[in-house]
Amino acid sequence: LHAGLVDAMAQRQGIDLDEAQARGDLSPERLEDAVYRCTGCAQVGDCQKFLTAQGADNAARPGYCRNGRLFTDLGAAE
Repeated sequence: LHAGLVDAMAQRQGIDLDEAQARGDLSPERLEDAVYRCTGCAQVGDCQKFLTAQGADNAARPGYCRNGRLFTDLGAAE
């Protein structure tokens, strides 16, 4: 579940996690840490609703996202 949420949140922001790993911008350990951080989130239901909402700003991310820093870093690397 959480690996899928991390991937979906990244995609929503135009970040391809596989491509980031291939470029060397994202280590397997850092991705594993991101999934682990996600498992500690108390707003999984809200996240799922956010990710399935139509017409939402793709660059936006909820303030409660525990991986905001990671996504900011990866977005800057692209």
